[in-house]
Amino acid sequence: MIRAVLIDLSGTLHIENQAIPGCIDALKRLVQKNLYIRYVTNTTKESKRVLHERLVNLGFEINKDDIVSSLGAARILIEQRKLNPMLMLSPEALEDFESVGSPTETLNAVLVGLAPTEFHYDRLNEAFRLLQNGAQLIAIHAGKYYKQPDGLALGPGCFVKGLEYSAQCTAELVGKPNKSFFLSALNNIPPGEAVMIGDDVTDDVQGAMNAGLRGYLVQTGKYKPQDENKINPPPTAVFPSFVEAVDKILSQL
Repeated sequence: MIRAVLIDLSGTLHIENQAIPGCIDALKRLVQKNLYIRYVTNTTKESKRVLHERLVNLGFEINKDDIVSSLGAARILIEQRKLNPMLMLSPEALEDFESVGSPTETLNAVLVGLAPTEFHYDRLNEAFRLLQNGAQLIAIHAGKYYKQPDGLALGPGCFVKGLEYSAQCTAELVGKPNKSFFLSALNNIPPGEAVMIGDDVTDDVQGAMNAGLRGYLVQTGKYKPQDENKINPPPTAVFPSFVEAVDKILSQL
């Protein structure tokens, strides 16, 4: 039985400002069924509001409240622990962290997202010194790369690993492939009754399968030939795109 479907966004439904062919109609067909659907994303280069506006402008009929972002999970973690973080985030993502922390208090954490404007020597050195003084390193995710219209681009993972290496610490990962991130998105629906659809064989598919979900890998976005052979056990299924993954789910209902 399939009761819930978790769907990655970037690389699965769209690439930047272009919808992947057939995905808008496929999502409409899926939403018409009595399923619990959530959009789980590690996107950290823009706020949830900006991301939702992008998807709507592309033609997707998506409720903003159905987007489960690693940015939101990171904010919850910071508030629960009462941390005052240095925010290594893109300007477009900062609105999701309004009123977080205090400018007059000592910084005791470093929060890293996908932030090209932050990844330069002076800023990274500032983060390194905080970590040397005992600050916590929190990575919203540690993705290796992501898909842009002109090709693959570096994710934040190499910068997270560099800080870990130099400061001799271990980052705490918040988003995918963190097991608790998937389970939280399911909202108490048993993972054995859920499917995750994504283009990242490790963060999306292997992470979901480790949490007990089925993992459907799509050959769009950051997918590269033979990605399905990089994990063990292999993906539950591999499809050319989100369209065929939806066809499979609908045939099982």
